[in-house]
Amino acid sequence: MPDREPRESDAERRRRRAQFLRELTEARELRARVTPRRARAARLRQAMRMRTFRW
Repeated sequence: MPDREPRESDAERRRRRAQFLRELTEARELRARVTPRRARAARLRQAMRMRTFRW
């Protein structure tokens, strides 16, 4: 692991993570528009996972 100033690298990591999550969300939305049937099936699978997940 490279030696970096901890606060700066932490902030940088959070910034990059936020950027990554934004792009991931954007990619999911694009895929949902391009392939609505598959996206619908994925949403139903996700809903099923959420219902069966134990808190």
